[in-house]
Amino acid sequence: MLATIGFFALGVFGLGALSVATDTDIIAVRGLGQAPGAVGMLAAVAVFALMLWSTLRRGHPSFVATIAIALLAALAHLAAVWITVVLGSSDFVIATAVAGDLVRGGASAVLVVAGLIAGWGGIALRRTRAAHPRWPWEREEDEE
Repeated sequence: MLATIGFFALGVFGLGALSVATDTDIIAVRGLGQAPGAVGMLAAVAVFALMLWSTLRRGHPSFVATIAIALLAALAHLAAVWITVVLGSSDFVIATAVAGDLVRGGASAVLVVAGLIAGWGGIALRRTRAAHPRWPWEREEDEE
């Protein structure tokens, strides 16, 4: 759960920083509204969470899985944005242009990097078998 929240936070921060750095909107087509971006991010987070969950179910998950997790999350984002734009505008050319701008403008790369970082963190937490923090009086140590 922590890695999924981290992916969302890194993705939103990265996309915002990219928008500020380039002084352009992530989706710069007028009249589309907020739906394509919101649906795209929701799809990316859902795919990230499902892929990470399936990876963490293994006894000793591999860090190599972060590549697939990150790429699939970014592809899910692209596909969801494309479908949402097609449903909203009924124009395949505009949807394809928006998806192409996401790739060329760096938004997809930002999501891949966020997926790599958050996926690595989630797998690292699982491999180290991290436990919840406990207060000193909750520990079962003998005090003799």
